Amino acid sequence: MSLNVYLFFNGNCEEAMNFYKDASGGTIDSLQRYGDNPMGASIAQKDKVLHGVMTIYGCTLMCSDSNEKRSVNFGDNFSLALDFKSDEDITKAFEALSAGGTITMPLQDTFWGAKFAMCTDKYGVNWMFNFDKPKK
Repeated sequence: MSLNVYLFFNGNCEEAMNFYKDASGGTIDSLQRYGDNPMGASIAQKDKVLHGVMTIYGCTLMCSDSNEKRSVNFGDNFSLALDFKSDEDITKAFEALSAGGTITMPLQDTFWGAKFAMCTDKYGVNWMFNFDKPKK
C-alpha cells in the first residue's frame, strides 16, 4: 500500500500543476478531464481536471478540480489517498477509517477499472481509497 496527497482546486488545477512542474522540474504523468467521464459533464466543467497525477522530487502528487457541487476551502482541499494491492485490504481499511465518519462515496467499482471510495473520518480528515483491479 502507498499513501499520497490529493489536492483539490476551484477550477485552476491544470494551471497549478504546470506551476508545480516548472517550479520543481517534475513531470505531469497523466491528466483526465471531466469531459472524459462516461457519465458526462457540463459545458463549464468538461475541460476541468477530473484527475491529474504528477511526480515531484520522486513523490506522487494527485490533483483535481472540485466538481460543481463543492467549492474548495483551502485547508480542506486535500485528501490522504491510499492505494491498495488487494480487494480484501481496501475493504478492511475503508470500513475501519469510515467508522463514525461520513462516507462521501461508497466503496464501488469504477469506470476506470478500479475499486474506489471516499470518506471523511470522525476527526474531519478526508480519505480516498483505490484498488486498481488486475487487467484481464
